[in-house]
Amino acid sequence: MSLPEEFLTLAKAVNNWGRWGDGDERGTLNLLTDEQVRRAVALVSDGRRIPLAIPLSEDGPQLGFVRGRTNPTRSMVAVHEGLGQDDGVRFNDDAVQMGLQAATHWDALAHVSYAGRMYNGFPPSVVDEAGARYLGADRIGPVVGRGVLLDVAAATGVARLDGGHALTPDDLERAEEHGRVRVEEGDVLLLRTGQMQLLHAGDRMGYAISTAGPSLQTVRWLHDRGVAAVATDNLSFEVFPGEIEGLMLPVHMLHVVEMGLLQGQNFDLEQLAADCADDGRYEFLLVATPEPFVNACGAPVAPVAVK
Repeated sequence: MSLPEEFLTLAKAVNNWGRWGDGDERGTLNLLTDEQVRRAVALVSDGRRIPLAIPLSEDGPQLGFVRGRTNPTRSMVAVHEGLGQDDGVRFNDDAVQMGLQAATHWDALAHVSYAGRMYNGFPPSVVDEAGARYLGADRIGPVVGRGVLLDVAAATGVARLDGGHALTPDDLERAEEHGRVRVEEGDVLLLRTGQMQLLHAGDRMGYAISTAGPSLQTVRWLHDRGVAAVATDNLSFEVFPGEIEGLMLPVHMLHVVEMGLLQGQNFDLEQLAADCADDGRYEFLLVATPEPFVNACGAPVAPVAVK
């Protein structure tokens, strides 16, 4: 199919190619400066730490819809194995096999291409069977800064948004008002839809299909606000099913390829949302650096909000 004119117009409007140099591989993370980190650190008053990652286990959210994106399988490779001395030191070791984007993760900018395009004009050939020579997860670097929770579900007056709800700029601004916070340049934005509640309840199929999430309508809003990274509490990141019939994951295409915007999925925002509602503070220090897997197209992360 040919891409619709509305998509192409939006792609041109939010394109960041060359903005941080012809060889840039970090995209909007360039907006997360030392000054913003110092500002984020100043938000810490109690030292309270709130984890945002889902457990890494065989009971994870993957159901085989994407080839190779498997839940972690862990096996023991050493059980009280000694080094030749009967009463000497012994070791217990284990190993894991998993899809790097199986659980809570960031998508590297190598994750998406379309129409022969990748972020900043890199050719799709930079990714092959050996991995990503450019734009990989090892190029992301530290992700530490001001986190902002927009609890869109609570701002809408529901525990969980219905599947297929396409978030709009009005939804985001209503959530800003709800949290008495404003999203600013260099922020790491966390969008709560309530979808994680289904995974907590053991409904993995319900969690995986028909999700609320960012829509094409929010792309320009995120670009104009200068968001450094954005993550959601669902499997698909964006609204699913999508808004354009026959076009799968168009928000991925615009965020990753055109904007160079770091996006995350499967962030558990339930405990954080309850904490923010309790103390009225929807901004915090966020520590969310991914594992630096070389040449990888995404990487797991164990984010922590510090208040």
